Amino acid sequence: MKSILRYFTKSEWILWGVSVFFIISSFIVFSKDGLITLTASLLGVTAIIINAKGNPAGQAMMVVFGIMYSIISYKTAYYGELATYAGMTSPMALFSFISWVKNPYRKNKAEVKINTISRKEVYFMFVLSVPVTAVFFFILRYFGTARLLVSTLSVTTSFIAVYLTFRRTIYFSLAYALNDIVLIVLWGLASFYDTSCISVLICFVSFLANDIYGFISWKKMLKRQKSGIL
Repeated sequence: MKSILRYFTKSEWILWGVSVFFIISSFIVFSKDGLITLTASLLGVTAIIINAKGNPAGQAMMVVFGIMYSIISYKTAYYGELATYAGMTSPMALFSFISWVKNPYRKNKAEVKINTISRKEVYFMFVLSVPVTAVFFFILRYFGTARLLVSTLSVTTSFIAVYLTFRRTIYFSLAYALNDIVLIVLWGLASFYDTSCISVLICFVSFLANDIYGFISWKKMLKRQKSGIL
């Protein structure tokens, strides 16, 4: 128990604790979906703070979160989110988990070795995101996805985020933060018609704060890893 308490810094415990408080509070007040929304939200915010430590366990948790979030999205007719998380985010989280496990920092299995990608690969990533977005757009339009343009933008930002996560770069958290903003808009719009969606909205607001912290944490990790400090 002491090792777990010491694993996270005081700031990380505060960030996680405040996030959990708001998630549980919003669930009690607004949610009508039983425990699945609450469980998914708590699992997701915990996974993000673990990812901020560069621990592969966070990616394993994201696989489960993606499946649960897909169910929530299906109930709200957000087929874009369903298709994105079930068909891309969860599988890529699994591949990222394998990638992180295979690339530990100095044999420390609880911390991934941070990678850098070339400008050429960044261009390739953005070019690849175009056909991925186009394919999902037509699929989502066919199924009558609610708020089609915002849902399609979520596909694009999700793809970039999972790609950067798999490649172990410090910018994956920023990409997820951008995706969080898109999802805040998406679920904010849904909240006008169904107040139970406010609990999911609060979830992604919490995710945004934690993903921003994740980027800060990885910048510090990169500096430490470059200096060779454990």
